[in-house]
Amino acid sequence: MNERQRLSRPKGEGGLFAIALPLRDDVAKLGYFGETIMKIALRIALSSAGLVAATLCAPAMAQVVTDAGAGEAQFRAVYRELVETNTTLSVGSCTVAAERMAARLRSVGYPDADLHMIVEPDHPREGNLVAILPGSDASIEPMLLLAHIDVVEANRADWERDPFTLVEENGYFYARGSADDKAQAAVWVDLMMRMRQEGFHPRRTIKMALTCGEETAGAFNGAEYLATHHREMIDAEFALNEGAGGLMRDDGTRVMLNIQAGEKFPQNYRLEVINPGGHSSRPVRDNAITRISGALTRIGAHDFAYESNDATRGYFAAMAHLTPGAVGSAMGAFAANPTDTAAADIVAAANPGWNGIMRTTCVATLIEGGHATNALPQRVRANINCRIFPGTSVEAIRQALVGIVADPQVSVTTLETRSPTSAPPPLTDAIMGPARAAAQQIFPDVPLVPLMAAGGTDGAFLTPAGIPTYGFSGFFGTAEGSRAHGLNERMGVQSLMDGRRMLYLLVRDYAD
Repeated sequence: MNERQRLSRPKGEGGLFAIALPLRDDVAKLGYFGETIMKIALRIALSSAGLVAATLCAPAMAQVVTDAGAGEAQFRAVYRELVETNTTLSVGSCTVAAERMAARLRSVGYPDADLHMIVEPDHPREGNLVAILPGSDASIEPMLLLAHIDVVEANRADWERDPFTLVEENGYFYARGSADDKAQAAVWVDLMMRMRQEGFHPRRTIKMALTCGEETAGAFNGAEYLATHHREMIDAEFALNEGAGGLMRDDGTRVMLNIQAGEKFPQNYRLEVINPGGHSSRPVRDNAITRISGALTRIGAHDFAYESNDATRGYFAAMAHLTPGAVGSAMGAFAANPTDTAAADIVAAANPGWNGIMRTTCVATLIEGGHATNALPQRVRANINCRIFPGTSVEAIRQALVGIVADPQVSVTTLETRSPTSAPPPLTDAIMGPARAAAQQIFPDVPLVPLMAAGGTDGAFLTPAGIPTYGFSGFFGTAEGSRAHGLNERMGVQSLMDGRRMLYLLVRDYAD
């Protein structure tokens, strides 16, 4: 069996994928995410964590690196420079940030032949960087380290601190992008620098892609552009990306660590009613607002059928041991028999997050219509945002919405499609083994629980292009989360340093 087959071969039945973790009592983001995956809550005794740790964590890595946390001052300098380079779509420049990171790599000996600035001519401020550390064994396909360097807009007047000045305070780094996604981007740059400085010669070629455009729907997307126009440059057997972190209690006790494989597909549809209208003093029953209101009510009351895959079955099988009472029992029953709708109903009713990962969901998010307070509406529109379970097509859901609406005067139109759809990448032993080993070395006795995202990352562009992409950071967060996309975004100092150590061990293991 060659290396490609070894890494891409799916695990046997019952292999543990899993998905976003909405656990019952503590609402939280699981550490760090590019886009909100979902909030989670969990009532769990610390003794329970050991139960899953025993089955999910592998022995420590055979190759031990004496100081995975060396060079912290250099890392901090990279992190600060990246965070303090404004990369918002409105006034920032990913190109400047990418050029600065290229300069860092050049300063430690990377030749220009291994540093590639990719700037689409119509988007001069939305540049991307691809860096390469060549491997010694051409028979092993490369690995890719992926991170986006654009950030969500931030208004200084709304923030307690300047959002584009990195501030370390009370155990946290504060700034826009301090978590999403410049923490992981800085780790990758620092890791590539260290390996060059240490004279590390990997068997497997290591590639790094820093991309722009992940945070703004409809904007130029660097990951998509690279996958479409420079596929050979980022070609890899698999990629590591944002998308999963870890959950810890307020006292710093780590509960679980996650690795992401796959994500639901986000898709918007437009409902629209066009009507002749008229004077409001002469009302008729055929009112556009009334019609679309009925359609929205029917969609709101509809539950799509339960679905499952290896990820969801494996997830609920694991979480059944960590969730007390009837809900935990129902999780185990659903994992064993996904046609057990009675068990599925219990789990879905316990938490909206669990419901969201057991089926396709569609919800109204915007509505517009009417043109005057004294006139019957002539046009009314509503946006329906669906999160489609992997394996179902965009058109199939549009047709389902037509049937739910059941009104020929309400049109249902598919809006812009973000990316191709694809099945979740397989969590093979060759992927999970090093992940467990690195995690165990840095976070002993913390269970590693894979997840499937309900939101979206740039993995949505790479996985369909044939580069299976996994989210893994090692960044732990409390129930309050990192405040990504919101005010006063932050990243725990110790969390970042620990994740940096774990990723260093992991990448070296994959590369050797």
